Amino acid sequence: MPCRKNNPLDETGIAILKALVNFSEPAGCKQIAEKAGLDTRKVMGKLRALYKNGFVDRPVKGKYVITNKGKNALGK
Repeated sequence: MPCRKNNPLDETGIAILKALVNFSEPAGCKQIAEKAGLDTRKVMGKLRALYKNGFVDRPVKGKYVITNKGKNALGK
């Protein structure tokens, strides 16, 4: 059975994208974690995978925004 740990669009990744849709400005890990109801460390790790796969962008160091690809993944 293949390992799915690195899947950026697992339950955690989707929760992060849903949280990011609600921010009007770039948001940090702590803000995203609070909005998504997740542990900050878990969010930090998943954001790296989402960024690497183009679902989020980092316009300012340590701050993230959802990309069009991320919105498409949510069906928005």
